[in-house]
Amino acid sequence: MQALLSFEQSPPISAPLRFFLTAPLFGILAGALMLWSGPELLASRWTPGALALTHLITVGFMLQVMLGAMQQLLPVVAGANMAQPLRVAAVVHATLALGTLALAAAFLSYRPWLFGAAALLLGTGTLVFIASAGRALIGVASEHATVAGLKLALLGLGATLALGLVMAVALAGSLNLPLLSLTAIHLGWGLLGWGGVLVAAVAYVVVPMFQLTPPYPHWFMRHFAPLAIGIMALWTGAELAEWSPASSLLAAVATVAGASLAGITLAVARRSKRARLDPTQLCWRLATLCALLASALWLAAWSITPLEQWPAWPLLWGVLVLFGGFVSVMVGMLYKIVPFLVWLHLRNLGRGKVSAPNMKQVLAESDMRQQLWLHLLALLMLLLAVIWPSWLVYPAAVALIAAHAWLLRNLLRAMGVYRRHLAVIAASPVKAARH
Repeated sequence: MQALLSFEQSPPISAPLRFFLTAPLFGILAGALMLWSGPELLASRWTPGALALTHLITVGFMLQVMLGAMQQLLPVVAGANMAQPLRVAAVVHATLALGTLALAAAFLSYRPWLFGAAALLLGTGTLVFIASAGRALIGVASEHATVAGLKLALLGLGATLALGLVMAVALAGSLNLPLLSLTAIHLGWGLLGWGGVLVAAVAYVVVPMFQLTPPYPHWFMRHFAPLAIGIMALWTGAELAEWSPASSLLAAVATVAGASLAGITLAVARRSKRARLDPTQLCWRLATLCALLASALWLAAWSITPLEQWPAWPLLWGVLVLFGGFVSVMVGMLYKIVPFLVWLHLRNLGRGKVSAPNMKQVLAESDMRQQLWLHLLALLMLLLAVIWPSWLVYPAAVALIAAHAWLLRNLLRAMGVYRRHLAVIAASPVKAARH
């Protein structure tokens, strides 16, 4: 696994870091939206507030972290160097941030021009990233499962984007389309075809490297990504063709596929050689458990009619899979990737003459654990607020804001360490490369 990594090809640190530092701001904004909307936000998954909140998390937080991670991983893991990485990062970051705000405002106001603006901004930024990443990956052999997974994840991102743009245009008033079916397909591609495949591709590298575990089973690494994309393609066809039995069965198969990723990851993580679980491992364990619970809830609702008719179950499922699953694993990734990037770039800039701080000096474990407790509190409060919204939506909102504010604080502290050591390097005889 280590032979796959080429740290000397890492892009300038500001390329991925701008995404990582922006993501918590959208989590804070999501909590502020809950405070502003109140209990009615959780009346249904289809309320304007719930739709805006969902996209603040999925596009504002998750997509920012995922694209930042990909910009770092493509050259390091796949040897795929993106042309002009800083320019690409600047364009993608700005359009995604503005597009997310426009999309949230569009759901809250249902003004057609805001859906059009969101589609233009998000479409531009994501297409620029897909084109740049795709160009970099052309000619790179897919012998390793991570490289193959990154390529297929881009395909999943493209499908998710295309479906989202079509729905945005429809909501802007230009098309009459089956929005319920398209929403389900869009969500499925976003969670499994894009998010699940990307998390798997990244996990094959970062879980063994940072958690000191054995590698994932070879059969799983080889087959998961293509099977996930294949399942999504078949389900999309069945759903659009209105073949209800086939569509329902394939949706269940997709849920089992997502659960398999969580289960295999948990099994691998339990074989860690670390004597004590660090915050990153706790985040991954929490994410896998929430993903398994979300899968069990979906399958139960699929097979038990009274549960399916309970209006709150989709909201519970959404909290488990989005905040408990994806956000948890991304917080865990940030707590390894950001300190590692700070150490790596300072080591390279110091050229062996100015020592770089180790990763624990960049970001203290105590700070990470404190934020993790807030994250867990926010998760529990969100789950309970779905059941008792009139009592708990406001405490849940405050907990959500606190968790993301503390995450931002920790990331800014890591950047403070970076800037201070840059000043030390600048004052030394070492002639540092420009970053």
